[in-house]
Amino acid sequence: MGYVLLAGAIASEVAATTAMKYSEGFSRLWPSLLTVAGYVVAFALLAQTLKSIQVGTAYAIWAGSGTAVIAVIGMLFLGEAMTAARIAGIALVIGGVVLLNLGGSH
Repeated sequence: MGYVLLAGAIASEVAATTAMKYSEGFSRLWPSLLTVAGYVVAFALLAQTLKSIQVGTAYAIWAGSGTAVIAVIGMLFLGEAMTAARIAGIALVIGGVVLLNLGGSH
């Protein structure tokens, strides 16, 4: 169940960050409210996740996945440049999360 909650936290964080892009510096009401609500849900789900998953593992997956997904969304849907450096950066983030998880529970 912990990983299901973590997936929800990641999805909420990605939705909130995407909404933030459209809030235009929190000058637009609905995207701003979606941003706040998304982050509240994301942190609430992350807090529940920590009951069953170690904090280092959960946070690495949450932050790394969110970063990678938002970078891909930016490149695919928001007109951000898709460069070799960005793709390599995403790969490094994912690799870092994998390495942290391979480290085990020591």
